[in-house]
Amino acid sequence: MIKLGVIGTNWISHQFVDGALSSGKYQLTGVYSRKKETAEAFARQYTSCLVTEDLQELVTSTVIDVIYIASPNSLHYEQAKAALSHGKSVIVEKPAVSTPEELADLIQLANENNVYFFEAARNIHEANFQRVRDALPPIDQIQGASFTYMKYSSRYDEVLAGNEPNIFSLKFSGGSLMDLGVYLVYAAVGLFGAPRDVDYFAQKIATGVDGSGYGLLHYDTFDVVIHHGKTGDSFAKSEIYLADGTVELDGVNAIKEVVHYNRMTKETNFLDLAKSHENPLFEEAVDFATILQNPTKKDRERYESWLDSARTVHQILYKLRQKAGIVFPADQKE
Repeated sequence: MIKLGVIGTNWISHQFVDGALSSGKYQLTGVYSRKKETAEAFARQYTSCLVTEDLQELVTSTVIDVIYIASPNSLHYEQAKAALSHGKSVIVEKPAVSTPEELADLIQLANENNVYFFEAARNIHEANFQRVRDALPPIDQIQGASFTYMKYSSRYDEVLAGNEPNIFSLKFSGGSLMDLGVYLVYAAVGLFGAPRDVDYFAQKIATGVDGSGYGLLHYDTFDVVIHHGKTGDSFAKSEIYLADGTVELDGVNAIKEVVHYNRMTKETNFLDLAKSHENPLFEEAVDFATILQNPTKKDRERYESWLDSARTVHQILYKLRQKAGIVFPADQKE
């Protein structure tokens, strides 16, 4: 049984813990929050475990193997660094870091301490994402793609009221690209590999971050358009354009329906998909457990491929922000 610690007590932490526990591979053994009463309230819903407001106590605990981190984005790096330095593997909610340099540091630190670093980009761990990737033709038959994920955030109401919630703060490495756009970038990299260049057109809001935006990922023979936002809602589906027709997905953040419209034969075919687990974080929790518990050579190769994808994704996120002039305090660290 993998002994799980948690940093952060919001809804996503509950969702990950529920998914991890339902897999039968994890046991919740520690919870950290800046306020002990908050950590106590979180842990009370599960089992008796270490509850602390002292980060050092959590990362040095002998009853924890891996720590799931779901604090504000800009805090991930230092918290993950502390855990890795004390021999704990980490699962860091996306985006795991603010800059590619921070990512490189954490991966190196994990290797030096013989532990694991995972970015919790759940969509690439879902069985249906793998089925779409396996069903696509060779890259020379891809003509382009358009991926959309736009969902209104109630926190934007706070911005309109003159406040600056963490998710919309430069200080906390927030904004639409870093929250929702990262799913779209991961999907593009997972399906098509690394683009040769990018462009980004951001709609900035009062706090200086992007409330929404359009990105262009330029490949050698096609482009991928990514459209994301937290200041409105989109009901548009995502599409992949092929030489013989179009593949339509109900989304790339969580795939439940895929249709191939064949222009040549005029046929419409539905891709056979797996039944999604009721908890969207279940599949990534199982994947991470496979690596944490006696991984095979093939498992280790998968792990390295996740790290390669993370490196590519964070280079893209950084370049997109550069194009739009979105600068985080983390960018200015020496």
